[in-house]
Amino acid sequence: MYVIKVKGVAKIPDYVQLRDDAFTLLAYFRVDRPDKSLDKIGLGDKLEHIMNIVRELPFGQIKKIDL
Repeated sequence: MYVIKVKGVAKIPDYVQLRDDAFTLLAYFRVDRPDKSLDKIGLGDKLEHIMNIVRELPFGQIKKIDL
C-alpha cells in the first residue's frame, strides 16, 4: 500500500491518498478527518499507525507501507 500526502491550496485542505500496489485509489481523505474513510476500506483498526506515518511524511512524497 502507498501513502501520498497532498498539500491543499487556499480553501482546499490537505489530503491523504491511500493506493494499493497497482496504484489504484483506495481512499482519499482530509488529514484532519480520516475516520470514516479508513473504516470504509476496513483499516479503522490501523488508524493510529497510518496517521503517525502521515504526520511524518512530507507533502508530495509517496511512501510504501506494509499493514
